[in-house]
Amino acid sequence: MSTLDPERQKQAKEYARIRRRLWLVDNAFSAVYALAWLFLGWAVSLREWLTALTTNEWLLVPAFVVVFGGISFLIKLPLAYYSGFILPHRFDQSTQTLKDWIVDQLKGLAVGTSLGLLLLELLYLALRLTGDLWWLWAAAGLLVFNVLLINLAPILIMPLFNKFVPLGDEHKELADRLLTLAERANTKVRGVFKFDMSRRTKSATAALTGLGNTRRIVLGDTLINEFSVDEVETVLAHELGHHVNRDIPLLIIMGTLSTMVGLYLASLGLNWAIGYFGFNGVADVAAFPALMLILGAYGLVTMPLENALSRWREAKADDYALQVTGKGEAFASALTRLANQNLEEVDPEKWVVLLFYSHPPLGERIAKARQWRG
Repeated sequence: MSTLDPERQKQAKEYARIRRRLWLVDNAFSAVYALAWLFLGWAVSLREWLTALTTNEWLLVPAFVVVFGGISFLIKLPLAYYSGFILPHRFDQSTQTLKDWIVDQLKGLAVGTSLGLLLLELLYLALRLTGDLWWLWAAAGLLVFNVLLINLAPILIMPLFNKFVPLGDEHKELADRLLTLAERANTKVRGVFKFDMSRRTKSATAALTGLGNTRRIVLGDTLINEFSVDEVETVLAHELGHHVNRDIPLLIIMGTLSTMVGLYLASLGLNWAIGYFGFNGVADVAAFPALMLILGAYGLVTMPLENALSRWREAKADDYALQVTGKGEAFASALTRLANQNLEEVDPEKWVVLLFYSHPPLGERIAKARQWRG
């Protein structure tokens, strides 16, 4: 039975506090950056300059976004370096070399840019062709895109960043237990895989990824190496609880509805911005910074509501893990070990939970597991 490390908890509180401040700085910069492009006329000037080079809308949109986003990326690169490399090393969480971190950044930039530009091309196609109902078409398109991404990510995207291999004979007992759990949850999986999480971090995790034929159980090697078989079983049972409770379709539906509302509000905001900043219409790429501002503000306002919904479903998944395994002590031990290993604070302040936490605090989850009597 693992116990909380008081010194690690002191570090966890400081680590979380610094990361919240960095999050605030990042969001504040993004807002000021977009406002500067609008009020200083840079957006219109860039669109006019690009239009002189090409009038092809399929080229104009990515060209504008690459310049707008590229400058932002370069300015924020020192912040990304500090938050993604320096800070985790300072708190002894990262095992990554600088070279590997740079390679990861380049990979992430390539994947994110490719997917982002594809989405933006489709968004501006809807803006050009569907009139006042562009927000409805855009929400429907995002729903299809998200389902495809969830389905394809385990075989197309995740292997770009980590090496996934089936559990070998040395972990046969663990694999058999997890496959049995999946069968009890009526979940068809393609197998149990481990990935080289230790190449980047000392943190541990497990997940149920993919949909349909791409669904699989994935375990970080840090989890396999540091946790007992009973502990890993309870952690994976929690993930299976999301499947049993139909959380994936529920969250997709709720996310789509939220996106639809956000895009509708963005359509109203863009109509106002057209008159105020002199844009040519909603499909004018110069209005892109305004669109980002509106959607960003909407995301901040709805973040507490989305987190509350997530915490509710996470608590239900904990209940399922306890019921299906009957191992409250093992689950409490696993959560305690996660607090120590992942450097997560167990008793954050209530306002922090309200604004930032997608899971119930670990302290609450550990207490529930220890008190559980079936």
